[in-house]
Amino acid sequence: MTTATLEVQELTQAEPRVIANSTSVSLDSNNVCFTDFNISDSLKNRLTTAGFTTPTPVQAKAIPPALEGADILATASTGTGKTLSFLIPMIERMDANSVPSTRGKRGPIRALILLPTRELAMQVLEAYWKLVPGSKNDAVLVCGGLSENNQLDQLDRGPRLVVATPGRLEDFLRRREININAVEMLVLDEVDRMLDMGFLPAIRRIVGAVPKTRQTMCYSATLDANIREIVRDYVNKPVRIEIGQTSKPSDRVELRVYTVMQDQKLGLLDQMLREEEGTFLVFSRTKHGADRISKKLERLGHDADVIHGDRSQSQRSAALKGFQNGKHRVLVATDVAARGIDVNDIAHVINYDLPNASEDFVHRIGRTGRAGKKGVATTFVMPQEKHDARKLERELKIKFEWREADKNLEKELRNQPLDTTTQGQNLMQLETRTWRGNDPVAPMAANPSPYKAAKGSGSGFRSRAKSGGGGFSGGRSAGGRGPGANGRSSSRPGSSRSGPARRGQ
Repeated sequence: MTTATLEVQELTQAEPRVIANSTSVSLDSNNVCFTDFNISDSLKNRLTTAGFTTPTPVQAKAIPPALEGADILATASTGTGKTLSFLIPMIERMDANSVPSTRGKRGPIRALILLPTRELAMQVLEAYWKLVPGSKNDAVLVCGGLSENNQLDQLDRGPRLVVATPGRLEDFLRRREININAVEMLVLDEVDRMLDMGFLPAIRRIVGAVPKTRQTMCYSATLDANIREIVRDYVNKPVRIEIGQTSKPSDRVELRVYTVMQDQKLGLLDQMLREEEGTFLVFSRTKHGADRISKKLERLGHDADVIHGDRSQSQRSAALKGFQNGKHRVLVATDVAARGIDVNDIAHVINYDLPNASEDFVHRIGRTGRAGKKGVATTFVMPQEKHDARKLERELKIKFEWREADKNLEKELRNQPLDTTTQGQNLMQLETRTWRGNDPVAPMAANPSPYKAAKGSGSGFRSRAKSGGGGFSGGRSAGGRGPGANGRSSSRPGSSRSGPARRGQ
């Protein structure tokens, strides 16, 4: 199927929706402009003002049927323009069919967008505000890692759109802090990644709380059995859209493999940074590894930062912004955190560690070679991993350019043996440290009774009990407030806003 054909086909048990009384609709996306869509003049003007004139293939194919109310199932990778393909129909429908305000009550939530990470959610919200300027109360971000109270305050104002990650939204639903039973349009973006992150149970509970008569738009980079399960359960006669080859790397990306020893990977990366131009996105398998690589690159004189799940939201935002504006030439990331990286003009992607699956490999290198530009993806492979790399070639039907790393590269000093001759005394001192403070423990009396303790010394358990156990206090309380626009009740147990910390994404 070419990228210029919109094909409506049967998906599992869901009967395909027929557009224009035809099973196949040909669209020439090369000659389509946003002004050609059946949208209001006001929205056309806002698109032009925001600099959007010519739609991408996924926008050209998804927007027309979505404007007619069809459910959409699209396979397209990040960077293809998916966001506008669902925001434009959403905005047009909400503007054309505004809900009249009721005196003393806020309007209902009419649209819901679910994404796997807060970074992606923020980017979607920014794109929305470009098309709906001056309406900051119109849309709310609901996600972990940010102030819960601020999000609840914004929900009190009656937004018509909520952009959310599954964990925090599910928590708000459980506590009845939000009401989504009037949602007309639901978007599930990056469905494959949400499933990889274990969000399927949360998605099921969230979708179960929205009306069945809604319009649903699903976007995914791949369409495997798990995604088909989502399709069967949540879409109705969907229009199927496929953009390019989403299950294999782009032809615009040069695929290299370096055979290298583990202790020479850092030296090879350092060499590449000194010999080649452009920005580098480096993937590490673990959060600890990402931290180590970033710190060692900085010691070697490179501007680097790191992004992974253990970093705070402000740290992740600062790292991403620094990479976007050129402050940092190198960004080291883990797979999950990198899902929120939507940065153009990345010259090099480095697989410092082999990915766990072919889907992760495609996702990683899809960060370069975007918007018609060329990119380079280099994978570091240890001799014992050659079999796994060959398997990637077979599964994805690709061909790597195999290279050998310079055997004279500097070796990284890692996990050095302990020098017991010079550190022996320090090791002995470690045995005489207490859990509290760094003062040496007093010598123990001979043959002490295991059941007798000096008065006032107190065990850690006893003193903790006396102090109250570090319970949570403070924070906003919903007491005294009746059920709001979003269905909250102050009398329901657990509705206090000073509850336990919420899960981040």
